Order: sequence, then structure tokens, then C-alpha cells
Amino acid sequence: MARIHPFQAVRYTARAGDASALVTQPYDKIPDELRERYLAASPYNFVRLIKGMAEPGDDDGDNVYTRAAALLEQWLAEGILAADPSPALYPYFQEFAHPDTGDRLVRKAFVCLLDLEDYDRRVVHRHELTHRGPKVDRLRLTEATRAYFGQLFFLYDEPEATVDALLDQAAAGPPLMQAEEEGVTHTLWRIDDPLVIETVQRAIAERKLLIADGHHRYETALAYRDAHPEEPGGARVMVSLVNLRSPGLVVLATHRPLEGLDGLRLEDLLERAGRRFDVERLESAEVLRERLDDAPPEPAAIGMVFHGEPGAWLFTARPDDLAPLLADQSPAQRKLDVVALHQALLGDALGITEEDVRELKGISYIRGFQQAVDAVRTGGKQVAFLLRPVDAAEVAEIAFAGGVMPQKSTDFYPKLLSGFATYRFGSTRSKAPRAERSQ
Repeated sequence: MARIHPFQAVRYTARAGDASALVTQPYDKIPDELRERYLAASPYNFVRLIKGMAEPGDDDGDNVYTRAAALLEQWLAEGILAADPSPALYPYFQEFAHPDTGDRLVRKAFVCLLDLEDYDRRVVHRHELTHRGPKVDRLRLTEATRAYFGQLFFLYDEPEATVDALLDQAAAGPPLMQAEEEGVTHTLWRIDDPLVIETVQRAIAERKLLIADGHHRYETALAYRDAHPEEPGGARVMVSLVNLRSPGLVVLATHRPLEGLDGLRLEDLLERAGRRFDVERLESAEVLRERLDDAPPEPAAIGMVFHGEPGAWLFTARPDDLAPLLADQSPAQRKLDVVALHQALLGDALGITEEDVRELKGISYIRGFQQAVDAVRTGGKQVAFLLRPVDAAEVAEIAFAGGVMPQKSTDFYPKLLSGFATYRFGSTRSKAPRAERSQ
């Protein structure tokens, strides 16, 4: 049973200023140049809490994490942040244009607390494995602040759309907060009616939950819970839940540029790929994009561009030749381009191990077809493999059956912003002032 709860979110007050100058992308989507932009936008921008600056002389007593904790307390004392007066669920809508089609869409979520469950309980399901580094970083921040600043992105499957109807009712009223970020309008409301909250809790209780985005933070929360069993509220985490059947649920492809492959020759790579795929040379990357868009869902189809070589290549899997490498994969996993890529091209043809992938040795991830091509043409990468997006229903089918996918198999768009709500917990935290309606 999935147990969700309303909570008294800590939110920005009107004193903090324009909401669009306060909120940020998730911590792992903030490169240095974007952090500088956020820092310049407002002295109260949320990046100061979730991704502070290291300083010379940092030590165990004074560092990025301890400064975030002190800043959180300072903003609470100054009334920049404040707790809502009573527990609530928070509808959170994102209106945006699809990056590929231009269609206007609205993704409907709601923010709540979720009881943490180990994966073997079969309540919360992951669809990919994680890297160690980000979990260490987020655990140190949690231990210092006793707060969760970002929403984990979860999916549930409710064909009846009971919850969505209740969210729409709440969204008919004035919002608590609205912000614009990179062409996306983000809007937050509040539901504090006990009967409505109970209806939502019952609807979610019978559903399996899938982590769409936030595997590292979920496993960090599990680690914190296990290390601090005495901590009030530490066995819950803040999440945003979205119906798997939402028309606003968009998954983009994540492409793989590679470097550090000593002595790699194009002719060798094509020969090895030809053992499992039909290999076709195309005149340009644009033709490759069209061919990938038009290719049937099966068999697997993967694009490639190679440094110093014009044109592009299309690899179309031969299922019988691919089968020996996929013997331990489920039928649903065997259908995916990304699985064929990792097993047959990265692993079999290039000798890149799963450990190499986990440790990000020579592999990077880029959203955007042309950006991945440019990483090879002008950015110094040796080769890039170009993929089609995975369908969210396929992700759910694999995860609910107990399977996982390679890292970065999915890119749910747009990202959930940080700064709309914070979950504070812990026995020693000071009482936060109440929130005003912010703009």
C-alpha cells in the first residue's frame, strides 16, 4: 500500500520577491553557468540552499552543507520562507510546448509526502540504477539541514483519473505561486479539505508507484531513514505524483556521446556492430533523424555519428543475432533501443562495462539530437549514439515487473522546479513562521 500524506510545506513568502527569480532547476541540472545566473537573479534564489559554492578552507564545521542549514534558518527567521498554517496537498501544473512537436501541453501533478518503502516491498519501483557520488552529496545536505528541498517525480496509473479531476477543481482557484522558467509556466495551488485529501489518499493507496526522476534522492532518503530511525518525519520524503496516463507526460530521448576510447577506428566499430545490426550509411545527421522518426518500434534502431567523418550511420538490430546478448533481459527490455545499445554496442562492440557506465567513464548524456551531433562535430567527442525516446508505459511495464533499465534511459520533460515547497523535519528544528500567499 502506498501511503501519502498532506504536510505543512515551507514556502517563499511575498517578501522574497518575484517567484520566477527564486525557483531553480533540480540540483543535478544546474551547471556552473546556470548557478551564476540564479545567484544574480535574487539574493533569495533557491540555488543557495540546494547547490551552494565551495570555499577555500572548508572543513567539517564550515562547508557547503552547514552554510545551507544556516541560511535556511536565517530565511525562516527573516520571514523569507515560512510554513503553511495547516497540512495540505499541493497541485502543481506545468504548461509547456513539446520541444519536438510544439504542441501545448499541461502536466498535472500534486506534491505530498510519501512513506519511504524499500524496493523489495513492491510499493515503490525504480527503473534504473544509480551512481554513488550524487547520493553522498545529497545525504550530507540532508544531514545538515534536516530538510528535503526537491520533489521526487513519481508516476502512478489511475485510468479513472479521479485524482486529476480533483486537481482541476483546485486549479480553478487563485494560485499560491506561479513562475516562468525556460518557457514553462509552473503553478502551485493548495488542497486542505480533509475529505478531498482522504479521497486522494484512497485513490493512491492501491497503486504501484514508479520513480520517474529522483532515484538518487530516493535512495538517499532511504539511507537517511535507516541511519536515523529516531528522527521524527525522517521516514517520509517529498514527492510529486503524476498520472501515467496524463496527456502532458512527455519523455525525451537521451543520447550518448563518448570519449576516451583509445585507438578506436571507425572501420573496427562498424565491423563489430555488423555482427548484430544491419549497418547503413546515410548522407547526413538530418537524414538520420528522419529515419529514426520513421522507423517502426521494433526492431531496435540506433543512430551514430563519428568524429571527423561526414554523414551518419543507422544500426537496425537483427533480433536473432542480438538474442544471445539479451538472454537475461525480459521481453519488454529486449524491445528497447537503449538496451540494445548498452548490451551490443557499448558492451559487446566497445568493451565498456556496466561499472564504467555507473562511474561515467567516458560517457556523457545529452538531451537534444543536434546537441549530441555537435558534441562530435565540434565538441571533441569521438562518437555519439543517437536514440529514440522510450514510451512511459514501457518504462512502467519493465519497472513493475522488477526490471531496471540502463542509466539515463528516460528524460521526462519538463523538470520539476525546486523552490515551490520544502519539507522540514527533525526533533531539533525551530518552529517556522506561517506562510503568506506569495506571487
